[in-house]
Amino acid sequence: MRLADHTVLVVGGTSGIGQGLAHRFRDAGSTVVVGGRNAQPGNDLDAVRVDVTDPDSVRRARDEVLHAHPDLDVVVTMSGVMLVEDLRDPAHIAAAETTIATNLLGTIRVVDAFTPHLVARGAGTVVTVSSGIAFLPFPPMPSYGAAKAGVHAYTEALRAQLAGTGVDVTELVPPAVATAGQEQVNPAALPLTAYLDEVVALLATEPTPHELLVDGVLGHRWAERDGTYADLVRQRSRALAMLPGR
Repeated sequence: MRLADHTVLVVGGTSGIGQGLAHRFRDAGSTVVVGGRNAQPGNDLDAVRVDVTDPDSVRRARDEVLHAHPDLDVVVTMSGVMLVEDLRDPAHIAAAETTIATNLLGTIRVVDAFTPHLVARGAGTVVTVSSGIAFLPFPPMPSYGAAKAGVHAYTEALRAQLAGTGVDVTELVPPAVATAGQEQVNPAALPLTAYLDEVVALLATEPTPHELLVDGVLGHRWAERDGTYADLVRQRSRALAMLPGR
C-alpha cells in the first residue's frame, strides 16, 4: 500500500512505534488521527481520546472520528501494555486481566468499531499489532505473549472473513524496539528509526504482505519451523531472575 493519500487512524499512536508510524503516514501526505487515553492534537495530527478497555469510549471515539473523517480508510490498532507476572503468586491475575483487556480485547473492540465502515466503503486496510513474543514466549511476561498470540490468531480469522470485501488485513509483528527506555533494558532492541524504515518499506510492497516482518523478528517468527524454539525459550527463561525471590 502507498502511505500517501489515505485517512489513517492510529489507536495507540501517542507514543513509541504508533507515534512513529503516524508521523510516517503524515510525512507521506496522509491525513492522520492518533488515539489514546490522553491524546492531544499537534504536529498536523488530529487526536481522539479513547480507552480501548472501555467499550463506550471506543464507540464514542468511532463516532467522533467518522464524523470528522468520513473518508477514513486505514485503521491501525496497537494499544498495549507489557507487565511482568510471577505465576507462583496468584496476585498476578490483576496484571493478566489488564494485559488481556488492553492488548487482545482492546484490539477486537477497535476492529469491531470500524469494520462496518470499511466494509461499506468496499476498500480499506486494517493493521493489527502482535509481537515477536506471540511466537516465541518471554517467560516473565506470560499474559503479554498469550494476548499477542491471540491477536495473531484473531487477525488470521479476520483476514479470512473479510476476503472479498475489499478490506485488507495486515499484521505488524515487532521485535523489541528502543522506545520508552527499552534500549537501556534490552541492548538488542532495534532503534526506532531503523525499525520504522523497514516497516515503511514492507508496507510499500505490492501486494502488502499479510505479516510485516522486519529482519530482527524473523528468529522469533520462525523459531518452531527452524528447530530453534526450545533452545531460545530456555535462553529467554534466564530473565525470570528479575522476579522477586528467584
